[in-house]
Amino acid sequence: MGKIVANFFISLDGVVESPDQWHFSYFNDEMGAAIGAGAATTGAFLMGRALYQEWSQYWPQHGDDDFGRMFNSMPKYVLSDSLGEATWNNSTIIRGDGAVAAIRQLKETVEGTITVSGSATTVRWLLANGLLDELALLVHPLAVGKGQRLFADGETVPLTLLSSTPFTTGVLHTVYAPAA
Repeated sequence: MGKIVANFFISLDGVVESPDQWHFSYFNDEMGAAIGAGAATTGAFLMGRALYQEWSQYWPQHGDDDFGRMFNSMPKYVLSDSLGEATWNNSTIIRGDGAVAAIRQLKETVEGTITVSGSATTVRWLLANGLLDELALLVHPLAVGKGQRLFADGETVPLTLLSSTPFTTGVLHTVYAPAA
């Protein structure tokens, strides 16, 4: 049985938007190893419409490295009521009232981890519907000050810490599960 694990680069003030503008100066071998370990267990990707549209434009033209080959060949599931079609190979749209049941079925059939990378709105929906198993955060030691945050103002989401590992850059790799 698969489990759903969401992964984010996140700032101290909770911003997850546009990590390409603030994340890379913190990337090192420790972070690469953590990301690689997560990728090694991935059996499928789950994402929202916006990330799907971004990645489906980028990765098919950049499939000549290990990550590109993985993204292009891996089964991909898109949680969206507005995406018309999914043309990126191995992509399936999950939509509508049956989405919760479809995700539960997906968890029963996928070998390995169903990885969510980014897609804050999708992660909030997964949490609200009791479908997310783990939330892995690479907490960067800076406040970005603007941009989409992982959780909305006024939202309370109790979590249980499963592990935490500090990196030499000051980044903290934390893994949480929804609190029982």
